[in-house]
Amino acid sequence: MLVLSRRIGESVVIGDDVTVTILEVRGDVVRVGIDAPRSVSVHRAELLEQLESSNREAASPSEDAVANLSKALRGKAD
Repeated sequence: MLVLSRRIGESVVIGDDVTVTILEVRGDVVRVGIDAPRSVSVHRAELLEQLESSNREAASPSEDAVANLSKALRGKAD
């Protein structure tokens, strides 16, 4: 991991087309601006983790849900 110190208004360039600029520092909160082409996905890490967790839960139904679905399908086959 590269660790840099930047002041308000200073930037870091990533690759040829992504620029990260420090916009504001207020206590322990730093506002960051990211200029990137639309083809580059930019997401907050905590939202990606939450989405992955939600997807895992949705892809793994509870045993009760599986049992109820199995029961319903057996009932329709009769």
